[in-house]
Amino acid sequence: MATNPLPRTPRETESLAEVRNPAEIAARRPAPEWMVPLGRLLFTAIFILAAPGHFSAGTIAYAAKAGVPAASVLVPISGALALIGGLSVLLGYRARAGAWLLVLFLVPVTLFMHRFWGLSNPATAQMQQVNFMKNIALLGCALLIAYFGAGPISFDARRRT
Repeated sequence: MATNPLPRTPRETESLAEVRNPAEIAARRPAPEWMVPLGRLLFTAIFILAAPGHFSAGTIAYAAKAGVPAASVLVPISGALALIGGLSVLLGYRARAGAWLLVLFLVPVTLFMHRFWGLSNPATAQMQQVNFMKNIALLGCALLIAYFGAGPISFDARRRT
């Protein structure tokens, strides 16, 4: 039987106690499970806390001024999407579907409410660009949850067992 002529890498032969690089140690240890629901809470807080505002006359008027068509109908619908999707992901109950609701919320809100291009006031354009990029980051997180699911410590995880 032939043996591999190449030596084993230090990574394969070293024990965790022999590793000196803190980043290497962290990469070898799995994260504690409680980090997943904490991450879901931090991600969904913006949607859950902002959702009630979507039912106010002021928010509807602001969206109409920003060019949202049928704002009196679409803004409350967006609030429902944000609330239901946010709670779904937070609790990990059908989190993939909840994440898709958040995607459905984020795409039009980002494109209609945070159009930074073409604004004449540089400060306003910069604020809208910041909010646009924030929503792009949130969209990325929602897509990750839509793909991977809720993870441990969730109703979805309990249903699978």
